[in-house]
Amino acid sequence: MRQFIRYFAIIFVVLLAASGLVALFDFSSSPSSAGGLSDVVAKINAGQVKEIDVQDNDLTVILNDDSKLTAKKESSSISAFETLLNLGADKNKLAAVKTVVKEQSAFTSILSGLGPIILPFILIWAAFWFMFRKAQQGSNQAFSFGRSKAKLAGGANGRKQVTFADVAGLTEAKQEISEVVDFLRDPQKFHKLGARIPRGVLLVGAPGTGKTLLARAVANEAKVPFYFVSGSEFVEMFVGVGANRVRDTFELAKKTAPAIVFIDEIDAVGRHRGAGLGGGHDEREQTLNQILVEMDGFDSNNAVIVMAATNRPDILDPALLRPGRFDRRVVLDQPSLKDREAILKIHSLDKPLAQNADLRVVAERTVGFSGADLSNLLNEAAILAARADQKEIAQADILQSIEKVMLGPERRSHVMSKKEKEITAYHEAGHALVASALPNSDPVHKVSIVSRGQAGGYTMKVPSEEKYLKSRPEFESELAVLLAGYAAEKLMFKQTTTGASNDLKVASDLARRMVTQYGMSDTLGPITFGEKEELVFLGKELAHHQNYSETIAFAIDKEIKKLILKGLNAARKILSDRVDKLNLIAKELIKKETLEQKEFYALVR
Repeated sequence: MRQFIRYFAIIFVVLLAASGLVALFDFSSSPSSAGGLSDVVAKINAGQVKEIDVQDNDLTVILNDDSKLTAKKESSSISAFETLLNLGADKNKLAAVKTVVKEQSAFTSILSGLGPIILPFILIWAAFWFMFRKAQQGSNQAFSFGRSKAKLAGGANGRKQVTFADVAGLTEAKQEISEVVDFLRDPQKFHKLGARIPRGVLLVGAPGTGKTLLARAVANEAKVPFYFVSGSEFVEMFVGVGANRVRDTFELAKKTAPAIVFIDEIDAVGRHRGAGLGGGHDEREQTLNQILVEMDGFDSNNAVIVMAATNRPDILDPALLRPGRFDRRVVLDQPSLKDREAILKIHSLDKPLAQNADLRVVAERTVGFSGADLSNLLNEAAILAARADQKEIAQADILQSIEKVMLGPERRSHVMSKKEKEITAYHEAGHALVASALPNSDPVHKVSIVSRGQAGGYTMKVPSEEKYLKSRPEFESELAVLLAGYAAEKLMFKQTTTGASNDLKVASDLARRMVTQYGMSDTLGPITFGEKEELVFLGKELAHHQNYSETIAFAIDKEIKKLILKGLNAARKILSDRVDKLNLIAKELIKKETLEQKEFYALVR
């Protein structure tokens, strides 16, 4: 409708312009100026006219001072001489005036005659040509609607090309991918031993672990055509478009085989079939069916390898994961201490670091950071250094950026009252003191009462070594540390505040997992309780099914409460026995606002 209104407005403007041009060329309809001729007669009788130029009904009068006067005579059937005489011009003076009659040129005559007729048709033809051209472009877009949106990885386009050497860590993942690259480079080496090329490689890992980065490295290392497309680019509102785009993508890859097709975020189209809305006619299911056929159907082609990336392998369709389709599942873990240091070194190559910058210390403090987090960390450090007009990035800038990435920027403008500052100081001092006293707790690296993000203060604990397993004593120590802020407020002020709300939530969730998932309850034993229910088409856990009786539910709540109270009592005992240390740490926090690791342990010892 909007397009129709737009075309109608164009035609209206064209017709309006045409009518204006017709009026411009219609000389015969313009009325004569009687007043203008009277002026001419007066000038002639006064002897002021030197020459009169006549062209059709137009008179151009040139006076003695070379100024000009224009006028129109009444009718083309009467000559200009007779018209002037009839208006009272002196015959002798008029005869003395030089009269020049100019004939209209043939081109002007034709243009004035045919212009009003032809010009509107030309303008209308131009308007319709414009509309048909737009309609043709729309039809071309309609024909290309189902075409593939896959792009061919080519030159660097001004960006640095990524290779395996630029991907730190991920040793096993790079080895798995390198075999596929070697197969494409020298397939006879594998064919001699009867090996067949993997049809698909699925990269699985948490967000930021380097799935897309590894795929970019493969694109530059493979030396074969590398097509990349996002899973969401297959899905449209019209059923069948996604399947057609899948066919077109694989046809394009087969023409340039051997080739690699990389589908980023494949969970957008590869979710479990039958769980969505619309049954078998759902657009995602049609697209997934076509991917399954292209990867290992009747028309299989071993020269095209499919790489895909996802952080939700649990919702993918089983047919997509079976051997013959995605033969290899490459898991990308969070980087270890050694890997984090290597990643930091790669991202610091284009940044001027100060002599005191120790990336090993930074790697130790960034447990759980992904590769993307570490890249963002150094970028934030560079921004902090630039803000301070420094020429190099100092160690303090990097350490400060760790806290900024984890908790948010400092809120120095968030001014607390004297009482609130005192409560926050004792709260954080309680966390830190209990953490330093328990043998199974991580060492304290920093304590601060400066607001960051939603936190009024924070206590930073960093594990001394990489841990992949946690024991019950470690969880119990963690519960005591979480509840130490609550216990400190209760001990010193005989009441609690809302500042402990997040600690209580985290402690309750941890205690519930210990009972229902980790089997760490002596009463209930090594049993897991509860089943997760997911609506896969939404890709999100929506419910937790209770697969146990109300009696067991009561026992679970009882065990959770027992763990919470055990942690709270442990925190209370430590704080009561060391109340002098608690006062000392809190007063120092009120004075300095921040205590580094050495300062804190000097007070504790």
